[in-house]
Formats: sequence, C-alpha cells, structure tokens
Amino acid sequence: MRGSGNRQTHRVAVLALDGVYPFELGIPARIFGAADGRYEVLTCTVDGRPVRTNADFTVTVEHGPEALGTADTVVVAPIAPESVSTDLPDEVAAALARIRSGTRIVSICTAAFVLAAAGLLDGRRATTHWQLADEFRRRFPHIDLDPDVLFVDDDPVLTSAGAASGIDVCLHVVRKDHGSRLANTVARRCVVPPFRDGGQAQYIERPVPESGAASTAATRAWALERLDEPLTLDDLAAHARMSRRTFARRFNDEVGLSPGRWLIQQRVARARHLLESSDLPVDTIAGQVGFATAASLRQHLHTAIGVSPQTYRRTFQTTR
Repeated sequence: MRGSGNRQTHRVAVLALDGVYPFELGIPARIFGAADGRYEVLTCTVDGRPVRTNADFTVTVEHGPEALGTADTVVVAPIAPESVSTDLPDEVAAALARIRSGTRIVSICTAAFVLAAAGLLDGRRATTHWQLADEFRRRFPHIDLDPDVLFVDDDPVLTSAGAASGIDVCLHVVRKDHGSRLANTVARRCVVPPFRDGGQAQYIERPVPESGAASTAATRAWALERLDEPLTLDDLAAHARMSRRTFARRFNDEVGLSPGRWLIQQRVARARHLLESSDLPVDTIAGQVGFATAASLRQHLHTAIGVSPQTYRRTFQTTR
C-alpha cells in the first residue's frame, strides 16, 4: 500500500498479454478508477512493448513487468484460449514470477488458463468462461473448476468468468476492501448493477422473457421494498399474478437464481449497508432486513463473506 495524502493507495497492475481482449483489459481501470482515489491502476506487458489485441488495433502501455513486483493486486486480462499452452512462454512465466508472495491475483475469463499454466491455481477452486470448461478440465484436470458461477474468491486468488463478470469481480474486490457503500457508488458511476453474487449462474438459458410473457421485474422491485416482511414464494407469485410453478421458472430464467436465494442475497446486501452506515443493534438490523433472528443474520452473513456482523462493522464502519 502506498501513501496518498492521508490515506493509503492500493496499487493494481493489469497485465496485457499478446492478443488481449480490449473490453476486459479496460475493466480494472474503469472500476478501480471510480473508487475515489483508493486505487492506482497501472497497465503493463511482459516486456513494456505494445501488444496486439484480438481486435484491429494495438495497445501501447506505460509499464513493463516490473509493475507486477510492486502491485498489491495483479489482474490478468484474457486472451484467446488457443494462445495459452500448458507451458507458458518464458517471458510470461518470468513476468508472473515477479509477483510477490501474498499478492492478490485476479483473472478475467480465459486468463484463468494463464494462472493455471503458471501453477497459481494448484489446490484452489477456480472458474472460467462456461464454454471453455471442458477444454480447461482437459488441460488442467487437477484444478477444482466450477464453470457455473460468475467468480470464485479463493483468497488471495480470484478467477472470474466471461466479459461482464470481470466487472463483478472488480466490484467484489472494492466491496471487500472498502465496504458496500463505496462499491455501490462505483457501480452507480459506471452504470452497472451494484451486486451480482459470485455464486450466481454464468449462463441463463432464457434471460429475456418470450414476446408477450410477463416479467418478474415489477415483483422484484416490490419485494425490495418489503424485505422486512416474511415473503414467501406464494406472496411473490400472487403479486406477479402467476402460478407458483410459472413464477419460479420465469424468475430463474430472468435472474439465474431461485426466488429464495435471490431474497437472501438482497437481505444480506441490505444488512451490510446498515452495518456500515448505522449503529443499529444486530437484532434490529436482522428484523429490518427480514431475517427472523440475529442468529439467522449471522449465519447468512458468514456464509456470504465469512465474517460475523460485529467483525464486518468494525472493518467497514470506519470508512464512512
């Protein structure tokens, strides 16, 4: 961490390899750059020279591999998977070897192949784009791959799925470092959804309702105003004027989660906001977000982020 005025600046080094996908390459600078100066983002290549993208242009960078050795977080941007062999080119392996022990490392999409080839995923859970799961397993059968999720946080190594899940994992990092208030602010500035849980499905079979079919969006908005109430599937289906079965199927088609799991995610997110922004007792917060007891809130919060309400509050309330 580097000093920046009265607070510390977290250095993020983004590694662009030959054939990099330009959209994903720009995600870290866009997300971390919107976090009120808490992050410094440096883009580098393995030799400091320009790299070709998988589009019709080349990217020129300011930094070489030395940036990796000074980073608090390293993000590896994706490239075409056929460009990644199980044996990394010497210059790529040498660049990755500069990363200090304990540094947080994030891969976006196919960059999981790069981390795997470098041995950085050995003994860890990981994910990558769902279409490449079979190829990943063929090349790296010893790695515990979960192709059904948006990202996996196996601290200090995080892997994410395709394209927009790079936004999700970077927002997750901001939330983890500075709490949901700043992460929500960053999301608003970037006009992206503030929270998609890492366990959410990568691939939703039918994300857009069929022509003429009713959507569950209005019912989701209605539920968010009533999280303190003991909402049931019957309540949600009745509001949407659908049968239980139709509502549950359509909800999963649109959101990629069951109604029950989605409600828990929203309640945990609201609880985190209240823990950060208020001095309300945990019992009171539990009631306001729809958990029957403080014990239930503790259990769900621990499942989501691995800490107790008290620990979360001590960590993030100071960032107000």
